[in-house]
Amino acid sequence: MSKAIRIHNYCGAALAAALLAGSGLAHAQGAVAPPPDDGALTWHGITLSGAVDVGLQYQPHAAPVSDYYAAGGYNLVQADSLRSITGITPNNLSQSNITLSGIEPLYQGFSAIFKAQTLFQPNSGNLTDGVKSLVLNNGKAAKAQTNGQDSDAAGQAFAGALYGGVTSATFGTATYGWQTTLLSDAVVQYDPNAGSYAFSLVGQSGTARGGGDTQDKRFKNSLKYFLNYSGVHFGAMYEFADDGSGTANSAYQFQLGGNYAGLSVDVLYSKIYDAISVGSLSAAQVLDLQTPGNAAYGYSISNSVSGTISDNTTYAILASYGAGPFKLFGAFERVQFANPSTPLPVGFDDVGGYILAFVNNAKYLTEKEQNIYWGGVKWTVIPKLDVTAAFYGYKADSYETIAEGAVVGNCSTIKHGNCSGTESVGSLDAVYHYTKRFDGYIGAMYSTVSDGLANGFTNTSTINPTVGVRFKF
Repeated sequence: MSKAIRIHNYCGAALAAALLAGSGLAHAQGAVAPPPDDGALTWHGITLSGAVDVGLQYQPHAAPVSDYYAAGGYNLVQADSLRSITGITPNNLSQSNITLSGIEPLYQGFSAIFKAQTLFQPNSGNLTDGVKSLVLNNGKAAKAQTNGQDSDAAGQAFAGALYGGVTSATFGTATYGWQTTLLSDAVVQYDPNAGSYAFSLVGQSGTARGGGDTQDKRFKNSLKYFLNYSGVHFGAMYEFADDGSGTANSAYQFQLGGNYAGLSVDVLYSKIYDAISVGSLSAAQVLDLQTPGNAAYGYSISNSVSGTISDNTTYAILASYGAGPFKLFGAFERVQFANPSTPLPVGFDDVGGYILAFVNNAKYLTEKEQNIYWGGVKWTVIPKLDVTAAFYGYKADSYETIAEGAVVGNCSTIKHGNCSGTESVGSLDAVYHYTKRFDGYIGAMYSTVSDGLANGFTNTSTINPTVGVRFKF
């Protein structure tokens, strides 16, 4: 075993031990107070909750709405944004879900907790499954494709969450299972649009929340610990390797922050090994599935995708400040992509049971770096009306890769996808809270891409006027 892997294993073991220790400290505190009676559907400490969000959207440059991808529509301009689309889109403000959660007092201040959350598409009734939206485009030309996007929600029964643990008002909360990461939670908290698909770049695109790739917005087989003490908070999270050793498919994150006089600031560090970004199969790749002798021969077109593998490192600083009816937000995140230290094989079993029939472990001859930044303001005009204005941006540096049979790098042009490029997004929206559980919203997000991030695009900008309603229970 290499020195690097031994050090990683020691760090992982130490972090796991710390998480468990944080949940099992002295049992000497008062009981955790039960939640207030707000009309929630709670019985013996078990609460049923959820949301249904659906709206009407227009885009001059898009693809037909998906029955499986969380956002339904693109919201942001894409390479196959080739048609004018008007349609019913789901989850514009927040993801539709059904959630079962519970808390049970144990002993002197400690309580057991759990959460199980199902994500669904109110426009079709299907479980949310971003990877299937890509599979349905396998082998199709761009003009024949519906909206397809990668996602950590891939048709699982509990794609939103499935975890359990213990909590204490004094010693913090430790949980284990399938759960959102510290970075994902922080991005939503410091996004003026709270991760909205229709009005937020960092909501629609999972790059920021996933530390480089959207499939890492949630970690499987993970321990998560969070402590809030006198305005200062600390978080740590570890995802165990698939085989229980080495670095393959493992990850860890740390968070430190605080709150004072309306100001909130957090800094985070994330390291993810074997991050996976998947896409639809080209017509040539579909043919390879059916051709004896090819590495992908025999895999099913209905369950196969192509995957790019990388080791991702992320640094982030996020802040907000509230003063009267206004709340200001700002954040900066830097993601570094490198070739994986442990390459994944063809046939790897990805999230939701989908198969990587084609695998690229060597995309980054040199490290790719991408900056993500945003800022905005939320104005509570009256107690029932919130208006939000926000600006988001991506700036990707150029990196060396093999394109068209040659090494390409250090460029700033639309000709290659590895050249430096930018994406700029602005949004304006309003949410009216008719009742405690029923909201109406209206708004639009404008996006434009240039240089390397516009490679392969026919249209380089779009806008998505959207109106809808959300019911929470």
